[in-house]
Amino acid sequence: MKVSVVTRSGRELVKGGLELNDSATVADLQEAIHKRTKKYYPSRQRLTLPLQPGSREKPTVLQYKKSLKEYSSGSENQLTVVFKDLGPQVKYSTLFFFEYLGPLVLYPVFYFFNVYQYLGFKGERVIHPVQTYALYYWCFHYSKRIIETFFVHRFSHATSPLSNVFRNCAYYWSFGSLIAYYVNHPLYTPVSNLQMKIGFGFGLACQIANFYCHILLRNLRSTDGSGGYQIPRGFLFNIVTCANYTTEIYQWLGFNIATQTVAGYVFMVVAASIMTNWALGKHRRLRKIFDGKDGRPKYPRRWVILPPFL
Repeated sequence: MKVSVVTRSGRELVKGGLELNDSATVADLQEAIHKRTKKYYPSRQRLTLPLQPGSREKPTVLQYKKSLKEYSSGSENQLTVVFKDLGPQVKYSTLFFFEYLGPLVLYPVFYFFNVYQYLGFKGERVIHPVQTYALYYWCFHYSKRIIETFFVHRFSHATSPLSNVFRNCAYYWSFGSLIAYYVNHPLYTPVSNLQMKIGFGFGLACQIANFYCHILLRNLRSTDGSGGYQIPRGFLFNIVTCANYTTEIYQWLGFNIATQTVAGYVFMVVAASIMTNWALGKHRRLRKIFDGKDGRPKYPRRWVILPPFL
């Protein structure tokens, strides 16, 4: 099979095209492009079918496991694909590790070291029990996230743009430092013991529930991350589409009930807004895919992310 690889501007990326076996897959094509260009390794490539001029449709993205024959027209033994450079890539596990490592390391710095003396505070510092429990809660949360990254999550995409590492680290590291600064501040006023116990107790229950939600999602995918879209079932997924996001938000609510800082609530609201946007997108996709037509199951009626509000 003769494959012509062109850029979105129409320039030929590989001069003369590529000759591949008739049984070649998209993955074989990506490897062949890599051998000829060196710079563009497979995870950096996005291959689509060309669109007609003026078309407003989304281009068909070539799936790496599929045969190239599936994308050729009829019995033609040639194919033209459009190449897009996705830029430098990193593994998702690498991305998540660094974004979670920052808060895990930075928060204890504000607890164990008297950094406030360098920020103008000269008085005596008293550590309240709630600040100690907040440290345990915080470290447990981010340690759990790192463990899930390497031993639980199965990613549908192997890599992420390198730029996301800097963006995500800026988000997590800055918010982590801000919350740690206020929770561990010498002038911090603790809540009552009852409120602290309710907050941390509720939050811890949500952390455990969140871990179980991730186990259920893991089981929807094979070891290589494939499996396509499936209807999540069991536990909180029977009533909420994105139960993993629900428990994530509520576990921060528990932390904020126990610690009561403006920075903590701002972080929760920002995170909830981001996850709500993701949840709405996933809910729409699942309802569109599982529409009950042509033998497909119908997606059950569920809350999206935050019962009873959404």
